[in-house]
Amino acid sequence: MTKPHVHATHPALVARLKRADGHLRAVIEMIEAGKPCLEIAQQMQAVEKAVANAKRALIHDHLDHCLDAEHSVADRDELKAISRYL
Repeated sequence: MTKPHVHATHPALVARLKRADGHLRAVIEMIEAGKPCLEIAQQMQAVEKAVANAKRALIHDHLDHCLDAEHSVADRDELKAISRYL
């Protein structure tokens, strides 16, 4: 069994994603309640931005803490792979 891959920033990231989840649930309720499309679109934009910011924070944390200073070939390959998600 492998050890969990946990960073000090993960609890804050989880909290951020839980807030985004709550906002997304609110958007679903807005749609089901027939709220105006402009209001729904604004809330969807907020959800999208929150998730994008969480993703960016995760990737930056990974770059700061998981790639070594020796710049190995494996690390360069991993950097290329994860940077596609920025």
